[in-house]
Amino acid sequence: MSSCISLRVFLCILHFIIMHEFVFSTEKAFDEDGNLKQPKELSINKVGHDLHGIDPVFKKFSSSEKVSGLLHSLGYRRPVIIQSMYIFKQPGIGGEVVPHQDNSFLYTDPPTCTGLWLALEDATIVNGCIWAIPGSHKDGLVRRFIRDENGVHFDKPSPTYDPKDFVPIEVKAGSLVVINGDLIHQSFENSSSKSRHAYSLHVVDTDGCKWTEDNWIRRKVDPEPLYMH
Repeated sequence: MSSCISLRVFLCILHFIIMHEFVFSTEKAFDEDGNLKQPKELSINKVGHDLHGIDPVFKKFSSSEKVSGLLHSLGYRRPVIIQSMYIFKQPGIGGEVVPHQDNSFLYTDPPTCTGLWLALEDATIVNGCIWAIPGSHKDGLVRRFIRDENGVHFDKPSPTYDPKDFVPIEVKAGSLVVINGDLIHQSFENSSSKSRHAYSLHVVDTDGCKWTEDNWIRRKVDPEPLYMH
């Protein structure tokens, strides 16, 4: 990862803090008294969910011809980026992400979410790479994460998955992992001494699809489409 990108990332983090946006800390970053056990810059789990909207570096990549061309090849006609995150997966404390489907959190009718996960550093089994169940996207959506009068919650309990069904997706820095919205995937804790930085963005189609009102994430302004066909 270049020093230019690193500088922009931390400037973006500072901007988020000032604007009281979403900076998520890693749970294991704190001791029993709630104090940080390491420097702040090594305690952040992720920053989101609108990096592509507020930072010119992330916006340039997210709206690039390469990203648009990829989405066009996947059949998107009027795609919008619905969220983006910088994920740190800090050394030694980077937390586990339990098995889930992206369509659970970012739902259109019919479902159209695709995740684009850009490895900014090598992702390995030791530092917490993605694991997925091959072919699980063919079985459809299991449950949804919604916002209603009771707050935000899942509409159904989580199923039980066999750990033996998951396979690791180890990739080199610069690799882009394309994740179907119904694919069941997860990642484990980072038990190594190296971080596992990644930039993740999620796209949905708005042509012939409806962004449902009970989605947990709300936007004051509808996002601009990357292109229209």
